[in-house]
Amino acid sequence: MEVKLWNDKREREMYENFAELYAIIKATEKLEKAYIRDIVSSNEYEAECQKLIAHFKTLASTLKDTVPSIERFADTYKMDCPAALNRLVTVGVPATVEHRAAAAASTASSAAIVAECVQHFITAMDTLKLEFKAVDQVYPLLSDLLGSLNKLSILPPDFEGKTKMKEWISRLSKMGAADELTDQQARQLHFDLDSSYNSFMAALPNAGT
Repeated sequence: MEVKLWNDKREREMYENFAELYAIIKATEKLEKAYIRDIVSSNEYEAECQKLIAHFKTLASTLKDTVPSIERFADTYKMDCPAALNRLVTVGVPATVEHRAAAAASTASSAAIVAECVQHFITAMDTLKLEFKAVDQVYPLLSDLLGSLNKLSILPPDFEGKTKMKEWISRLSKMGAADELTDQQARQLHFDLDSSYNSFMAALPNAGT
C-alpha cells in the first residue's frame, strides 16, 4: 500500500521545500568542511557558498511561517550541521568574505591608532616647546601616548618609545603635581620624544613608500 506524505498540492510543495532546505544545509556543511581541509580553493568555495546562501535565504523566507526556526528544523531532523548553521543563519556570508571584512576592520582600526599616536607625540613635543613643564601638564600627555602605543599590536613590547615613556612616567609619578621639570629634563624629554617618534614612524609597515 502506497503511503502519501501529503494530502494536497500545498502540502506536497511544503515537503518538497523541506527536502530542499535539508539538502542546502547538508551541502553547506560539506562545503565548510572541504574549505577548512583545503579540498576546495578559496574562489571555488566562495562562489559555491554564495549560491547556497542565496538559495537558503530565498527558501527560508518562503518557509518563514512553517519553519520559524532553522535551528529547530535541524534539530527535528537530527541534522548535525553546526558549521552550516553558523554560515547560513549566524554569519550569512562566505568565510572568505567574513575574513576580508575582519582584515579591513583591523587595518582601519590600526590606522586610527597610528593617527592617535602621532597626535599624542606632536602634542607632547609642542607642549614642551611652549615651555609647559609642570608635572600635571606633562604627565597626562605621556600617559595618553603610552596608552596608544600599547594598543598598537605591530609594535614589539620592548619598542623604544614604550620603554622611554614608561621611564618618564615612573619619574614624574614620584614628583608633586605642581613640580616642574628643569630645563635640562625638559630638553632630554623632548629629545626622547623626538627619537621615539622617528623610531615609531620607521616601525610602521611600508614606511617611506
